[in-house]
Parts: sequence; C-alpha cells; structure tokens
Amino acid sequence: WGRDRSDGKEMISAFLHGYLLSFGLILPLGPQNTFVFTQGATQQKLIRSLPVAVAASLADTFLILLAVFGVSVIVLTIPIIKTILTLVGIGFLLYIGWVTWKSEPTTNEKPNEFDSLKKRIVFALSVSLLNPHAILDTMGVIGTSAITYNGDERFAFTFACILNSWLWFFGLTIMGRALGVVDRNGSALKVLNKVSAVIIWISSLYLAVGLVGGV
Repeated sequence: WGRDRSDGKEMISAFLHGYLLSFGLILPLGPQNTFVFTQGATQQKLIRSLPVAVAASLADTFLILLAVFGVSVIVLTIPIIKTILTLVGIGFLLYIGWVTWKSEPTTNEKPNEFDSLKKRIVFALSVSLLNPHAILDTMGVIGTSAITYNGDERFAFTFACILNSWLWFFGLTIMGRALGVVDRNGSALKVLNKVSAVIIWISSLYLAVGLVGGV
C-alpha cells in the first residue's frame, strides 16, 4: 500500500507539473492563440470554428510527442537547424501579420464551406507547426522536463501537457464565439485583428533579435 500510494503521488505530481508547465507556455497571446480565438468570433456557428481548435490541438499534440520522444535533443544541439527554423519562422510571421492586418471580419458572407474549411485548417496547422517560437518552447522546455520522468510518470506528464492544449484551444474558441455573439457589427473584431497583427509582428521581431544576438 505504501508503495502504491507513493507511486500515485508521484504520478499526480508529474501530471500537475506537466499541466502547469504547458499552461504557462500556451498562455501568452501569439499567432496560434489569436487565430483560434478569432475563428471562434468570426464564424456564424460554433461548430464551424471547432475544426480549427481540433487542428491546433492535434498540432500541439504532435509537437509535444516529438519533444517527449527526444527530437528536442537534435533540434537544440544542432545550431543550423535552429537558425533555418528561425529564419523561416520570421518570414512566415511577417506574412501572417500582414494577412491578419488586412483581413476584415464578415458577419453576413457565406463562403464555400469546403474551401473555407480547408483553408482554415491549413492555416491553423501553419501557425502551429511553422511557429519557431512555439516549437523551440515545446522542444526546449517540455522536452527537457520530460527527461526527468520515466514510465508511468512520463506518461502522466505527457498526458497533462496534451490535455491542457485541447482544453485551452476549445476554451479559446468558445470565448471567441461569445465575443462574436455580442459584437454583431464586427467593430471589436476589426480592432482585434489589428492588435493580433501587431502581436504577431512583435513575435517576429523577438525572433529576429534572438537570432542576431545568437550569431
């Protein structure tokens, strides 16, 4: 009994560590969060924005599993990979910021559902998997933290990180939808788009400064 109780406590500790750590990483407002939130606010029905939440959650799950299974060691120990990843990410974030700045929320349009869904999912995967800041955070923080655990404890830690992502993105979608219901003329969403674009550009600037400083 003593051993079972100890093992249980260690698993709970690992779970809480993973959940709080991943929550701290996912909390800052960045390209991924702003896109998921905006989709919840701009889509006419909540169900139309859920695929974006699923795509973002799956992308995070993929990155977390890669980090836990040791790919972080390769990414973080080979400088050229980090440099290429960062350069691609800077260009991508500059483009995403421009698209976000120019976009206008529509409340009455009904675009082709298949094309719209496909574009939204691809975009969600892009801001998740092509964001070097998120990748390096996941690899460097979650990956290195997972090394301290083994067996069931590592499973609990990993599961907590993944669970947090799914709850977070679905929660963001619901909060965005609540804003969309209140802001029927789209005025608040226009401001949100501008703010989101600036945040995305600041993210790209942060990466550029880090790259120059590391050279």
